[in-house]
Amino acid sequence: MTRAPEPMVEIHRGPFVESQHMGHAVICDSTGGIVEAWGDPEAVVLPRSSAKMIQGLPLVMSGAAKAFGLGPDRLALACASHQGAPVHVQAVNTWLSELGLGDGDLICGTEASRDKELRFEMIRSDQSPCRVHNNCSGKHSGFLTLTKHLGAGSDYVDPSHPVQKSVREAFEEVTGAESPGYGIDGCSAPNFATTMHGMARAMAFFASAGARGDGMSQAAAQLVEGMIAFPDLVAGENRACTHLMRAAKEPVAIKTGAEGYFVAILPQRDMGISLKIADGATRASDCAIAALLVRLGVLDAQDPQVKRFLNPPIKNWDGLVTGEIRPVAGLSGLKTG
Repeated sequence: MTRAPEPMVEIHRGPFVESQHMGHAVICDSTGGIVEAWGDPEAVVLPRSSAKMIQGLPLVMSGAAKAFGLGPDRLALACASHQGAPVHVQAVNTWLSELGLGDGDLICGTEASRDKELRFEMIRSDQSPCRVHNNCSGKHSGFLTLTKHLGAGSDYVDPSHPVQKSVREAFEEVTGAESPGYGIDGCSAPNFATTMHGMARAMAFFASAGARGDGMSQAAAQLVEGMIAFPDLVAGENRACTHLMRAAKEPVAIKTGAEGYFVAILPQRDMGISLKIADGATRASDCAIAALLVRLGVLDAQDPQVKRFLNPPIKNWDGLVTGEIRPVAGLSGLKTG
């Protein structure tokens, strides 16, 4: 039976609830069982960039990561939706150079840097954005590494390419179900669909991977370790993924995806979270994932790095605080009022 999305985030202005964001969320344990759920666990979704660690599994499982000497920083970058800041651009350029490749070998498309300082500097100096500035260039560098390892053709985003076929196989294995299909992501790679439960099950697999010895589990554990060790590479300054990982009271890997998607991997609890805001609003998904992690005791609601996403103020053009974004009562597990 289909269940409607539930209220998850409210926009308050003065004494009024001005707007409300609905969504779905699932928390799974290591068995794939649902611990808690909101909305419809069987809603079919495109996890977008929240699936990057799954897309990175073949890179490690194939032996490509080891063959090309990829350390945890490169694995974090393969899972990243980065800002295109100098630290990210330099890291991707170095990776490509070591592969004997360059910007033109990426198929992710050009994107202006999301780092305001670099973007304005490039505008002032009349520099055009490159593909390495694309937030997905780390993932695509991983795809290129696997492509080179397999000796496969250059069109690595084609769904019939060995890279994407191995991604789909891994995706269906960790989500526990055949994918009903895919959409083409903003970076031109296939993005495979699954259910909310399937994605939470996959994140719980990653969370509990360190306790198992098979190849896929070892690969998953390495990717999680890289993300936790290098939160700055996973996203960047002023981004929820990076700040919430830094603020966490225990090791946790947190990853956003476009259109209001978020996942979290909790290795010390063998638990995974999937979250989807139905209208795709990032302001709501940032707030809701923070609330769920506060609910579980992973984050402290009073930590300034947490509050900036859990309860960000709304200001008017004169800088006056006129309202607040906040999770619906009960979502964070905190008493309100």
